[in-house]
Amino acid sequence: MRNRHLSTRALIIILCMLAFISLFAATLLGSTTLSLKQVTSAWLYQGSAADQLIVWQIRLPRALAAFSVGAALGLSGAALQGLLRNPLAEPGVLGVSASASLAATTVLYYGWVTIGFFTLPLAAISGALLATTALVWVSWRTPSIAQLLLVGIGLSSFAAALMALLMNIAPNPFSLAELVNWMLGSVANKSLRDLVLTLPFMCLGAAIVYTQHRGLNAMTLGEEAAIGVGVDITRLRIGIILGTGLLTGAAVALAGAIGFVGIVAPHIIRPWVASTPSAVLLPSSLLAGCLLVIADIIVRLLPTNNELQLGVVAALMGAPLFVWIVIATSQKMRA
Repeated sequence: MRNRHLSTRALIIILCMLAFISLFAATLLGSTTLSLKQVTSAWLYQGSAADQLIVWQIRLPRALAAFSVGAALGLSGAALQGLLRNPLAEPGVLGVSASASLAATTVLYYGWVTIGFFTLPLAAISGALLATTALVWVSWRTPSIAQLLLVGIGLSSFAAALMALLMNIAPNPFSLAELVNWMLGSVANKSLRDLVLTLPFMCLGAAIVYTQHRGLNAMTLGEEAAIGVGVDITRLRIGIILGTGLLTGAAVALAGAIGFVGIVAPHIIRPWVASTPSAVLLPSSLLAGCLLVIADIIVRLLPTNNELQLGVVAALMGAPLFVWIVIATSQKMRA
């Protein structure tokens, strides 16, 4: 056990270094060519004012937004997989992200976002909480992975249909373009103000999830065994629902709907750490953040006339891995 803890700690240190490297690379690479010396000087508040503007006002906020969204989704995926004891659970696959995105786009469409700064995050969080509650209710009634996935697909399809309806009745092209951005996901043009607006919700959600880590570990033995060792199952479910709802809703409020990263990261991490769900939480969060920063770097470097949406690139990267995970999971179940 001691060696596993040390290896987990070492993995976290490695992932923290990878996070810093990816964030630095995001400030180095872009349409405007900056040398390594220029970027390093800008990080230290030295060099020209133009270089500092590019690094601190344009590239770094965008990279931090991508990392925060990825970290939130990675942590949500790991927590949902532990709670539902389902290796395919993830906010995007189960329709949580789509439901949060629907609530956010509804607020945008009707102009309710002008009510206050927190209207958009609260709407997205409410949509995520409703979807997560429905999924946990389904998991109570049936342990079937297939049925849970079908419910998630149904939630995603219903949310997509309602968003398509909003697009059909959009009053002007500008409203339509904004709705499309939310459906596909993007961190372009994000500022530090956007981060300040959503980070409190992410931090609160992460704190709630981490307080339930002992319960998640006990759930690996089954509900009856978890109750036998003193775990309050109702409190555990409410905590994970609330925490993942806050995380997913805030992520959607910041970047729109981005899928697959929350399911891929825990599966990559799990072989490298102890088998308990709590050991997967932080490494999955860090890795998912790094993956989304790398995906956003690819978005900015691709030689396209119009910049691709981050959600599209994340899906292109994550969908093949998701298919592989489904096949591997079904083979294990047969064995």
